[in-house]
Formats: sequence, structure tokens, C-alpha cells
Amino acid sequence: MFKTLSRIFSYAKPYIVYFVFTIICAAVGVSLSLTVPIFIGKAVDCCIGRGDVDFARLGEIAVVLGGVVVFSGLFQWLMSLCTNKLAFLTVRDLRADVFAKLERVPLKYIDGSTKGELTSRVINDVEIISDGLLQGFTQFFSGVITILGTLVFMMFINFKIAIVVVLLTPLSFLAASKITKATHNSYMKQSKMRGDMVSFAEEFAGNQKLVRAFIYDKRAEDRFNEINSEYGKIGTKATFFSSMTNPTTRFVNGLIYAAVGLMGAMGAVGGFSFVGKMTVGSLSSFLAYSNQYTKPFNEISGVFAELQNAVASAQRVFNVLDEEEVDDDSHKEKLTNCSGGLTFENVCFSYVPEVELIKNFSLDVKSGQRIAIVGPTGCGKSTIINLLLRFYDIDSGKITISGHNAMDVTRDSLRSSFGMVLQETWVFTGTVAENISYGSDTASREDIIAAAKAVHAHGFIKRLPQGYDTVISEDSGLSQGQKQLICIARIMLMNPPMLILDEATSSIDLRTEHRIQRAFTKLMNGKTSFIIAHRLSTIKNSDVILVMNSGNIIEQGSHRELMEKGGFYAQLYNSQFAT
Repeated sequence: MFKTLSRIFSYAKPYIVYFVFTIICAAVGVSLSLTVPIFIGKAVDCCIGRGDVDFARLGEIAVVLGGVVVFSGLFQWLMSLCTNKLAFLTVRDLRADVFAKLERVPLKYIDGSTKGELTSRVINDVEIISDGLLQGFTQFFSGVITILGTLVFMMFINFKIAIVVVLLTPLSFLAASKITKATHNSYMKQSKMRGDMVSFAEEFAGNQKLVRAFIYDKRAEDRFNEINSEYGKIGTKATFFSSMTNPTTRFVNGLIYAAVGLMGAMGAVGGFSFVGKMTVGSLSSFLAYSNQYTKPFNEISGVFAELQNAVASAQRVFNVLDEEEVDDDSHKEKLTNCSGGLTFENVCFSYVPEVELIKNFSLDVKSGQRIAIVGPTGCGKSTIINLLLRFYDIDSGKITISGHNAMDVTRDSLRSSFGMVLQETWVFTGTVAENISYGSDTASREDIIAAAKAVHAHGFIKRLPQGYDTVISEDSGLSQGQKQLICIARIMLMNPPMLILDEATSSIDLRTEHRIQRAFTKLMNGKTSFIIAHRLSTIKNSDVILVMNSGNIIEQGSHRELMEKGGFYAQLYNSQFAT
């Protein structure tokens, strides 16, 4: 816990000025508030009997007391302002680091985590840290100064009773520490369940069409209720333990207050020589200080729950920050003047070490060739693309691009040599023009329109409310085919030396597909192209067709050669036209 807290506070170091101002404002504000019982005690001593009231002195005390209260409130407001600023700037940097970290972790980590879980850590968990810090900073600084200040004033009024208060104080700490240990584990489990719930809710909300099409509503609701019920049980347990802290410490502090009041009263009437003589006013002041002394313990113990929750969330956030990163390759050479030729030499790769996928894969691709990759689902087609773009690094072997080892050039320069259109469409919240120019920050409006026309997207774009300036998103009402056309237009605009088309026309009607195929033919002229397609009729004109199965190339050749051979490819092709 302390290691985690130390790590959180390391993010506050750049904003040490707010920390200093917090200390100063807390010291001044609390010090002023600590003088209030003194003036109240003096006021009490001004009216100790019937007809014996010093109204003049009482008025002077009231004026001073009013000024003290106003200035004390002002400085405590400034303290809260500084702690707010400190907490918010700290978690802002933390959230930025987590987001940046997600851009540097290997794709296997992203693929192995649900989107809802990652979203929960970046947003919800960091927000909980902010709340915990805000509570902690405010209560901690004012509490510590209040405890020290009241202790000094109590010793000044009556040293012996003050010592009794100090000796009884550890009882409050002991009660709080016992409960805190039980709270921490419960909040860790609660944080995990919160991530699971966010993940499930996001998946359910984002796939409503599938949920309703498969009549999965009731089962989804049952599953959510199951997660929600478990989350409720864990949350109840965590809340129970955390809610026990404050009343327990209040009970202990109440006993201390009662003991002080009893001893002080006996001293005021002269019935307890150990205490010494006390006036009614000084007893009033001492009781007020005794209450102020124990109150910070109650408040600090009350935020233990928030602190425990924040620490649990912080550990989940730091788990992301502690993930391994892809190696920094900025010192490597950049791949320039890419000709498009590449080779695979005895490449082996597995997503999971104990499950083999790509085994001793070799391939020689000439510049400008169109390479089609076909085969059953799970045979390794898309994995070849992942290895080409270094989304995953090979286990052994070698991939050479234009005479350069792919491992010896920067990932950015390698990936900028490829244009990729996937089966899954993706548009972000922004204008149509911004979506098309996603891969190029120098494209003009004319270039964007030309790319859209090349893929026959110009027509539907012009029919949008603001044309190319229409703001779109994943849920903006565009059809899957329209989104795919925008994705293809991106590649048309980039005009890279190598292309990867992974079922690029799967979401487009046949008429538009024929038009785009002609556009692709023009685009692929002179470029090395990798085409993954399940509709084999779309790859008949490829220079080389690679037939894969279980991570190996089992057949290789042109469409005509493979059909004449009558092997696995011929069976796949004929099966698509069987009646």
C-alpha cells in the first residue's frame, strides 16, 4: 500500500508549489481556528454569575472572534483550492501516461484484454484515484496541523489532562488499523468486478443488433444480473468494513472526551487535586480542544475507505504502466525507397508458445506481384499480415523487405510502406474528409475528393448533410459498405508502394465491388499487393496464389495452374459454386 501511495505522490512532484501553498494555508487557517476556543473560554469567564457579566469585554471578544472565524474560513478555502488543483493535475498526468502506455504496449496485450477493462482503468480507476487523493490531501493536512495545534493548546491549559488524552489516543488508531486491513482486500475485488461490469456493459451496448437478432436479451440480462449481484456482495462487504471505521473511532474518542470532561469538572470544583484548579472558561476551552483533537482522527479514519479504494484502483492502473513495451527502435534505420520485393525465410511464429501456427514458412515475392492468400479459417492468413507489419514479431527466421531485415528498420517506416484495408471497418468521430485523410496530414481537399471518386464514394458523400464536412462516427448511421468505402479511400489517398487487402470488399454490393476492383487494379499497378479473400472469384487474376493450411503453404501457383492441378485450391474454388 505504501509503495503504491509513494508512486502516486511521485506524480505530484512537478506541482510542489501547490503542495507548499496547501501547507501554508492549512497552517494559517487551522491555527486561526484553534484560537477560537480560547476566546470562547474568555467569553464564558466574562459571564460566570447572575448580574456579573462584563458586556464591554464580551463585545470586544465577539468582534475579534468574528474576524478570526472569517479569516480562518478564507485560508481553509484556499487550502481546498490548492489541494483540488494538486489532485486534478496529478491524475491528469497519470491518465495521460496510461493512455500513452497503451500506445507502446505490444498488441498481444491489447488483444488479450477487453476494451471495457482497459477503458475502466483509463477512466473509472483514475477518477477514483482523484477522489481518494482529494479527500486524503484535504483531511490529512488540516488534520495533522489540528492535532498538533490542539495538543499544544491543551498542554498550555492543563498539562496533566492533556497527557491523559495523548495516552488514550492510540486506542483510536488501533481500532482503525484493524478495520483497514479487512477493507483493502474487499476493495481490490470490487475494482476488478467493476472492470468486468464495464466490459460486459460496453460489449452488450455495442452489439445490440446481434444481441436482438439472436434473441440473447434474456441471457445477457441474466449474465449482467449475475455480475451485478456479485459486485453488490463484494461492494457491501467493502462498504461494511469501511463504514465501521468512523463509528468505531468516534466511540473510542467519545470515551476519551467523557474522561476529560469528568476530570476537568472535578478540577473546576476542586474535587480532584491531581488535575489542579481550573476555571469554568478554561474547562470549556479544554473540552472544545479535546473535541477538536479527536475530530481529525474521525475524519482521517472516515477517508480510509476512499483511500483504500484509490489504492486498489491505483494498483490496477500501475499494472498497465508496468507492462512490457515494444522496444524503442528510433535508433534504427528508416525504410526508404521501398521497391516492394520481400522474402520470408523459414519463419516460425505462435501466438501461444504451446500451440504451433506458422512453421518454417518461406516465400519470395517479386516487386509488383499480386499475391493472393487463401485457405480455411485459422490457417494463418491474417497472421502473415500481422508479421509483415510487425504487429507481432516472429519467433525465428527472417523477413526481408527491399533487401532490409524487417527487424533492423523502424516500425513506423516499415508500416508507412504498406496500405491496409481490413474486413473490419473503422471510422472515428470527425468529418468525412478527416477520416479519408487519416493516413496523410498533407492531403488537400482536391486529393481527398479524387480518392473518394476513385473508390466510388463521392456520390454518397455528396448526399450527406454537409458533404465532406459531415461529422461521422461508428454510430452515425452509415452502412457497413459506406464505412468500407471510406476506409478504402484512405489507401487510395496514401498511395503506398505495398498493399494489404484483407477481405477489403466483403461489405460492399457486387456492382460496387466490380467498380472498386477496377480501381484496385489501377491502384495495384506496379505495387506489391497481398490479397486475402474468401470469395475466390476475386483473386483469379493474381500473379501467385498461396494456398495455406495449418500455417504452411500447401499449394502455390496461378489460378489456372492450381485448377489444373485439381488439389486443395480446386476443391475450395469448386465448392463455392456447388449447388
